[in-house]
Amino acid sequence: MTTTSESPLSLYQLLDPEVLADPYPLYRGLREADPVHWDPYLHAWVVTSYPEAVTVLRRFSAQRTPTPEKLAELGMPALGSIAAVMVRQMLFLDPPAHTRVRRLASVAFTPRRVQRLRAHIEQIVDALIDEVIDRGEMEVMEDLANPLPAIVTAEMLGVPTEDHRRLKDWSQAFAEMLGNFQHNPGRAARVADSLQEMTVYFQEAVRRQATEPTEGLVNALATAEVDGDRLSEDEVVANIIVTLVGGQETTTNLIGNGLLTLLRHPESIARLRREPGLMPDAVEELLRYESPSQHTARLAPEDVELGGRRIARGQAVIAVMGAANRDPARFPDPDRLDLGRADNRHLAFGWASHFCFGAPLARIEGQLAFSALLRRLPRLALATDALTWRANLGLRGLTALPVTF
Repeated sequence: MTTTSESPLSLYQLLDPEVLADPYPLYRGLREADPVHWDPYLHAWVVTSYPEAVTVLRRFSAQRTPTPEKLAELGMPALGSIAAVMVRQMLFLDPPAHTRVRRLASVAFTPRRVQRLRAHIEQIVDALIDEVIDRGEMEVMEDLANPLPAIVTAEMLGVPTEDHRRLKDWSQAFAEMLGNFQHNPGRAARVADSLQEMTVYFQEAVRRQATEPTEGLVNALATAEVDGDRLSEDEVVANIIVTLVGGQETTTNLIGNGLLTLLRHPESIARLRREPGLMPDAVEELLRYESPSQHTARLAPEDVELGGRRIARGQAVIAVMGAANRDPARFPDPDRLDLGRADNRHLAFGWASHFCFGAPLARIEGQLAFSALLRRLPRLALATDALTWRANLGLRGLTALPVTF
């Protein structure tokens, strides 16, 4: 299956590896033909224009996870244990429940706490590069993009850093539920198994830190209190899991996607080496250009008109951030990589109350990773053009990225 003028305009085309490798022609076709499009294959509205995507992210309901009881009614009881965790995660809550959980979590996850990690993250990046620098080659995903956020996340949470590989494996498994709109029974079983392991691991961490507290996020969430209100243990564990997954997968894909983009635009690498102070703006442009999170689903909270379309209450609506970030009405010449792009308010981290909690940390890790790679690895180049994108349709990332230097 390939994208042609005769192909139906549907996100199901992302199941084709060729389309997944470059989804932007599909997104462009959707946006130009029907920016608020009823997709009969997904039985959902697909929104690809910037202003309408912002409206969906800001006003539509995130509370879209069926309860375990509802899944049992639908004949999918195996998904019940996954749903039991997801319905407690702030990612899938609306106000006032979302406001409560986010307010308590914000006490623990402060910008000051993130900034304190900056120098240490730089040390971790350099240590990972030290391990490969004499080889003259590296596989970026395995050697840097996967371990860096896993190690940083372990330290952020206050759990042993030697567990970072387990955390990454769990994170990738759970991300399969967050990034795909197709139901795969085999995948669901693997997710349920890893989720059970993860839940037990963090329950033990919460209970251990009750008597042996650390400065990590596990203890901070467990002890956070606002006006006498605290999170239950189940809420703490559920939101540790979503923080773990969101932080790792976003950052891993930012590093992989971003470096690939730079390698395909050598003039941009040269510019960053001449102007290292441009790095924060460059990371924002890389996030816009190849967004780690490509789409997310919401539910219409009531009968509403959007982009001239009438959407019924309760219908699913998929906001395609990867398409909105290439909307020419919002970003001039959107398919051009412009590291100094002005007014670059992309949707890579979402919008409004559900804006990604880990965005400050992901930005810092991306800035430090790219800076170190360009500073320490001269003549950095792709080792092959035969690249494979992960089958996760919503969380865009590479399976491997071999380079030489």
